[in-house]
Amino acid sequence: QVQPVESGGGLVQAGGSLRLSCTASGRAFRLYAMGWFCQAPGKEREFVAAIGWSGDNTAYADSVKGRFTISRDNVKNTVFLQMNSLKPEDTAVYYCAARWGTAVVSTVPSEYAYWGQGTQVTVSS
Repeated sequence: QVQPVESGGGLVQAGGSLRLSCTASGRAFRLYAMGWFCQAPGKEREFVAAIGWSGDNTAYADSVKGRFTISRDNVKNTVFLQMNSLKPEDTAVYYCAARWGTAVVSTVPSEYAYWGQGTQVTVSS
């Protein structure tokens, strides 16, 4: 199993950029599909982006297409979320999650078994 740990959150003005990182301890990171989800106060956890184990398959929520990019480095056991053109509505806690043994990306939180503690992203207007 893996234990994801997120970093890179913070406070940024609208239109700015942040790069989130998620480093997963444990073996065989390359065999996990990875996802990013976000949760704003009073809302359910929502899908943001996902990437298959090889990095060839990716998926994005409509709200972030063209602004966010997910990538991974299987040598460093790390997945990244580059967030550009940030909007106040992107404000949320962002979570990294791992899904064992598949190249298929998933947008469903319940299909991910391993979760990080989250990192806060706040976008001011």
